[in-house]
Amino acid sequence: MLTALLLAASTLAAARPAAAAVRPAAADTLTGVVTDGGGAPLAGVEATVVELERRTRSDADGRFAFAGLPPGRYLLQLRLPGHAPAVVALGPGSVGPLRVALRQSPVELESLVVTAARTPLAAAASPLSVATLGPERLRASSSVSLAHALEGVPGVATLSTGQQVGKPVIRGLSGSRVLVLADGLRLEDYSWSDEDAPSIDARLAQRVEVVRGPASLLYGSDAEGGVVNVIPEPLPDAVGRRGFVRTGAESWFATNNRESGLVLRGEGARGAAGWRATVIGRLGQDYHTPAGEVENTGFGALNGELAGGLRGDWGSVVVRYDRYGGEFKLLEADSGRAGVGAADPAEEEGPERKLSDDRVQAAAVLPWRGIRLEPRAQWQRHSLVEVADELNGERVPGKESVQFDLLLDTYSFDLLAHHGGGGGAEGTVGVSALLQHNDTRGPVPLVPDARMRTAALFAVEQVQLGPVRLLAGARADGRGLEWDPNAELGLAAGSRTWRAATFNLAGTVELGGGLAARAGVGRGWRAPNLFELFANGPRLGEARFDVGSPELDTESTLALDGGLRWRGRGVEAEVEGYRGRVDDYLYAAPTAELRQGLRVFRYAQTRARLWGGEAAVQVEPARGLLLRGAVDVARGTDAATGRPLPLMPPPRALLRAELRPEGASARGTHLWTQLRGVARQSHPAPGEYAPGGYALLDLGGGWEPRLVGRRVRLEAQLENALDTSYRSFLSRYKEFALDPGRSLTVRAAWGL
Repeated sequence: MLTALLLAASTLAAARPAAAAVRPAAADTLTGVVTDGGGAPLAGVEATVVELERRTRSDADGRFAFAGLPPGRYLLQLRLPGHAPAVVALGPGSVGPLRVALRQSPVELESLVVTAARTPLAAAASPLSVATLGPERLRASSSVSLAHALEGVPGVATLSTGQQVGKPVIRGLSGSRVLVLADGLRLEDYSWSDEDAPSIDARLAQRVEVVRGPASLLYGSDAEGGVVNVIPEPLPDAVGRRGFVRTGAESWFATNNRESGLVLRGEGARGAAGWRATVIGRLGQDYHTPAGEVENTGFGALNGELAGGLRGDWGSVVVRYDRYGGEFKLLEADSGRAGVGAADPAEEEGPERKLSDDRVQAAAVLPWRGIRLEPRAQWQRHSLVEVADELNGERVPGKESVQFDLLLDTYSFDLLAHHGGGGGAEGTVGVSALLQHNDTRGPVPLVPDARMRTAALFAVEQVQLGPVRLLAGARADGRGLEWDPNAELGLAAGSRTWRAATFNLAGTVELGGGLAARAGVGRGWRAPNLFELFANGPRLGEARFDVGSPELDTESTLALDGGLRWRGRGVEAEVEGYRGRVDDYLYAAPTAELRQGLRVFRYAQTRARLWGGEAAVQVEPARGLLLRGAVDVARGTDAATGRPLPLMPPPRALLRAELRPEGASARGTHLWTQLRGVARQSHPAPGEYAPGGYALLDLGGGWEPRLVGRRVRLEAQLENALDTSYRSFLSRYKEFALDPGRSLTVRAAWGL
């Protein structure tokens, strides 16, 4: 058996579907009707055969169909905004018409996740700590930064450089300790830099899944703190029905930094072929605080995707090309013009990052003799250039010069084999390989030219024993690094090799009444990155001079976590806690030495301890009213000195109320308000500036009227409605600039 059938019992209990399992035969057609609780048909319901990534929508009569399904066992997921999702197990055999009723619910329930086990899994039954961000919440965030879009997820914060650049922080770990994936394949970048954020636009995602805690078992080095997987929307399907083409557009404007954005999308399908094209343009000026404008913080970005695929009774194959790029201005620590009022625009100077990222990804799903093969391959080219008004160490207004120029080419490949068997057991065996080349160009050689090779083998197994689900797995990784000589860095040619073994052991138990308990232990690891090994140059945007060490060892994390989850009618709640140890924790230690007028930071290693927890609840106390609350706390200490680790997120809390009137005429209408509270970091690292705590009030709402026979989505949100002055502890600008003040964003979308 495959994952779908074995998880049917727990999945159906979590998602509360109103239908029994059906069984598609080889190359057969699955048909069904979706209704509301009163039996009226529901149009626009998204129906997805999850393992095959085949998607369609119900018509005006609530009907949907999938033709040419290959033999196998799958999960069918049905989703419609404002309704609880339903999941139906599909197994081999005869086909009967399927009827599913979706009940109304404003509570956002993500019924399935794939990141935690590499196979579709009910979120409520996941042995690992998972969180999801669905399409509605992603759409509400128009940020170019993926990390900023995730800030509402408990346990996930943002290490920010202004509002356009952010890196996800999971349970206090960030940078190279958090791995970002694009549809299951890792994104490679210069994660040592606070200004080199994940090269993916959140607007291209259907959902984002987060694994909190060590996930090196499934994804290797850099996943020791957690994983963020950005999952695109499946391509449209026209197998067995008439082909189609549809288009859509979305635009928005934000008042604070006068940011404007435009999304254009087209998609279609004909027979076995489906395609989608998306272009996203963004342009933002300097952001404003209650004290005035913060200069040199604007940006421009042009991102997009082109995808095409084929599917049939043999399986499916999809090829995607993604582009992420733009120019991001950076505020300097010594600019003296941070939020104190606008200066002469003609004199505004400072460093600027020019980023270009191109990816080609090919993935297939091939059912074969009772197993499901998934080969995945990706090529990624990542270019990072910094320019500044500096020439030979002297400021030259109006004259830009390249400070550094880095180019990273990465080829990666995964082959997964998903299998199942008797006794409620199923799992995945996989191999991974990666080849990478770093090319250092420009006058400042931050790191040498280098080549890296990695290979890995892993297996993860799950078993369902009545109310208990167990997950166990192990992985072996090998990584080799070779670098060329570099006179300016004082390096001779050399090489290093690292090996690591990781594991996860976790389980959940259903306690009845929608209550489940979860616990797990896992080991993660990461190899030091090029910058930690070889850095010997200035970081102008951060006003420091970094020096690496080629002798650094790998980090190794051992973490335990556990918690309780409760899902009832109109309510969802969870509370989790964790404790971990990081051996050979890598950090940049400040010294008293100065180079080029900048303070020198040297990379060193120690043993670190981490602990914390998250809690979240969302409930429907009355029809159409949704209340949500969340809190999280993270602490980290240097075990050798007892001192706090740097850049640990302070305690946070969020309260949100949302009203959704019922009735067909009110479809899409909603009003919401939320309060974000952040405490002062009472345990900063030595020498680390800890600004005071703050609370921010946000307001918003939306409406979906009909225009020329089509629904148009209109939304508005007012962030920091009281124009509160504050500084985020995880902001790189916190010592010399306030965070943004009040901002009104208006958004209109048609056809998306």
